[in-house]
Amino acid sequence: MVQLSLRWLRLAAGNLLLVLSVLVFAKAFFPYKPFLQGLAQHADYHDGGDTPAPAQFEKIVFMLVDALRSDFVFGEHSGFEYTQSLIRSGVAIPFTAHATSPTITMPKIKALTTGSIPGFLDLILNFAESDTTSTLATQDNWLAQIKQSGKKLIMFGDDTWLKLFPGIFERTDGTVSFFVSDFTEVDNNVTRHVAPELQQPDWDAMILHYLGLDHIGHKTGPRSQHMIPKQHEMDGIVKQVYHAIETEAHLKDTLFVLVGDHGMNDGGGHGGSSSGETSAALVFMSPKLKVLESKFAAPAVPKDEFTYHRRIEQSDVAPTLTTLLGLPIPKNNLGLFIQDFLPLWDVKDQVKILNTNGRELSRLISASYSDFDRLLGEGKCNGKTGQLDNLACMWHSAVLSSLPSEQMKLFSTFSSECQDILTSAATNYDTDSMLIAIIIGTISLVLFTTVWVVDGIPGSALYKLLFWALSLSYSGMMIASSYVEEEQQYWYWAASGWGIILLIRELQRGETGSKSVILLVLLRLTRRWNQTGQKHAGAPDITNTFLTNNPTILWALVFFSYTDMFFRLKRNLDTKHSVLVGPVMSISPVVVSMLFKLSMAALDTRELIPSYLMNLADGFAAISVVTQAQLVFSIILLIGTYLVFVRNSGMSGIKVSPLKKLQPFHDLLTVFIATQSRLTNIPLIWFFNVMLLLLDDMKLDSPLQITLTVITMQHVSFFALGNSNAISSVDLSNAYNGVSGFNVGVVGILTFLSNWAGPVLWTSGGVGLMCSWMGRKRKAKKGAKKDEGDNSSPPPPPPSSSLAEGTLTDTYLKFAELTSTFRAVAMVAVMGACMVLRMHLFVWTVFSPKYLFAMVWTCVHHIIVDLVIMAALHYTGR
Repeated sequence: MVQLSLRWLRLAAGNLLLVLSVLVFAKAFFPYKPFLQGLAQHADYHDGGDTPAPAQFEKIVFMLVDALRSDFVFGEHSGFEYTQSLIRSGVAIPFTAHATSPTITMPKIKALTTGSIPGFLDLILNFAESDTTSTLATQDNWLAQIKQSGKKLIMFGDDTWLKLFPGIFERTDGTVSFFVSDFTEVDNNVTRHVAPELQQPDWDAMILHYLGLDHIGHKTGPRSQHMIPKQHEMDGIVKQVYHAIETEAHLKDTLFVLVGDHGMNDGGGHGGSSSGETSAALVFMSPKLKVLESKFAAPAVPKDEFTYHRRIEQSDVAPTLTTLLGLPIPKNNLGLFIQDFLPLWDVKDQVKILNTNGRELSRLISASYSDFDRLLGEGKCNGKTGQLDNLACMWHSAVLSSLPSEQMKLFSTFSSECQDILTSAATNYDTDSMLIAIIIGTISLVLFTTVWVVDGIPGSALYKLLFWALSLSYSGMMIASSYVEEEQQYWYWAASGWGIILLIRELQRGETGSKSVILLVLLRLTRRWNQTGQKHAGAPDITNTFLTNNPTILWALVFFSYTDMFFRLKRNLDTKHSVLVGPVMSISPVVVSMLFKLSMAALDTRELIPSYLMNLADGFAAISVVTQAQLVFSIILLIGTYLVFVRNSGMSGIKVSPLKKLQPFHDLLTVFIATQSRLTNIPLIWFFNVMLLLLDDMKLDSPLQITLTVITMQHVSFFALGNSNAISSVDLSNAYNGVSGFNVGVVGILTFLSNWAGPVLWTSGGVGLMCSWMGRKRKAKKGAKKDEGDNSSPPPPPPSSSLAEGTLTDTYLKFAELTSTFRAVAMVAVMGACMVLRMHLFVWTVFSPKYLFAMVWTCVHHIIVDLVIMAALHYTGR
């Protein structure tokens, strides 16, 4: 028992250290960026009695349409027909606003309002709806400047604004941004305020944040049948607001801005750095802009895939808006004034505007580089060629010049170079803490690897070599950005290689190899089900090219998958007491889950429902999808409760083996996973279960073989279901199943289970494989004892300090030790890659998202699913 206690202690200590290393590294790698506190004053940017350029507008309507990609407004197939007519008439000035990664709502609102470039940590805070640490209450922004000037603001839409700007707004009506199942009410809740508020003269800034278009993208992608109608709806709001500006006297000096916080990729997601995700529409509208005599085509032809008209940085919006409104530029602004609007002022004020923008940026340079103040104080060029010396020289030349055109050119170049320096400056990483985290992770790894020396891992040298080859080759891949982006290819090849090894193993045993061949065929189909990664994203695949165009075949596969779930449950839930109880418990979760998926498809993707199923779908419309999902979960929970406290406890009078005890839990999990998966992915769930049956039939020889299989297939299933190492691949479409309002805990769990559905299923399947192996081992031992006869000498007893090999506890421990070893090797490699490549061009677009995914794999999937839940199943199956 001493050795057993040491194994448990080593496992617990190693994993605690692993989690600690992950958290310490995250704190060091994702620090808050320092910023200048307080609100800017005009006096900060103007000497003596110098006055700022006069305001061109008194009020602003800021309409943010979430995920408004540039082509949605400017493209040939846009639904923004009225907006395009304003562009053609010259009263609307269009731009493509470049949104830096991460392309997530909260960081982008910060960029649009402060002019700064938020850190990657804001991506994490973006998912915490209840978070209050991300407020901009102490950071300068144009909303606070409006408030400071004694004016009033109102806001309707995404409640992210309420958390970012507490106490700013006079009137509000917030909506939860992550409730992605809703396309309609979430926008109607905003629109109902528009007409009444346009009649009210008591406000100076109105913020409208529409979420429906983004929700459509998340659920059904940018080519959804819902997309153009939603664009027409948003265009109608533009028309309503612009008409009021034209006709209402109290709105005659109002600037109307239509903007997207980010775009979306071909799958409807965002968060990454693809062209579609970083290209947002931006339109400034007012009858007063007619004097600019702008000539823009609408619809327009893009210069590249999503660049329409002139491309600006999203941070340029803040200094432009504050200048147009006659307010000071926010202190932490990194943006440049959009010079298309300079002709609204006379030449003297144009010089003043560019001078002010330059002064504001020079203050940030001085805060970052202490020598810059000294260089500016010299009052002349020093002849040196350093970057800061050149900047100071350029400023002196601009100030001393007597030609307005030359001054404007120099101030503009100065500001642009300041922006380049500030945006490319490295984050202030805490490298000491990063190194400490890696050391802690390495200690964790050493603890796990002692199992190979002290206790030994049963299995041939070949499979031990394969385990370390898998772990080390995967870890080495973390140093290359392209491999991280296309990680799915590594696991697909690894799975194929493992399948070939199993085929050779079958043939060596004198078998036909048919099981391995079928496994390899299913793996090939799995690879082509969803194209993911960066290189092949959007390429033809089974889901988008075949199933969506053949809904009858899709539903036949879905029906077949659910039928298989029913028969599995019926076989494993046989109660022996009643001919009705087993079938009823088997069919109820399956039928309710399938009807729920049909109802959800009727709401989101009616094009995927064949005509003969439409009446059935509409017949269940009276029951809300929230209620239907809650019913599925309740039935699964009730059956699970029966299994734990009645059937498996012995109260039912039924004797069952460990495998028979655990199998129904896997079958119930399969129904739950299907409920939490996209409709088109449900047949893949059936594929995975068929693979598990084939692997069980192959009679894997040891926990090492089983663990190799489970680790490989966990990752294969993760990518096959459409996931990748890009934040944009996170699927929120099933995060609100059964949830009527936002609950960060419940939604977080459902989001994880939706995106890690495949790995969770394979962990559960691994339990079954280990129970089968344990059963075969026990059976072989009994057979050996029987063959020995009564006169043979008894085998020597096992050492008292060891755990008998072949018990469920021993099998669980071996799996836990092996998976912990793999996860520690991988996590240390990811941390090392992020530290070494922290200055890499793709650190925020590739390595930082990878670290976040690695955190979830380690702290959530490994600790909670692989260890805790599997331990609970081990306890249940004893």
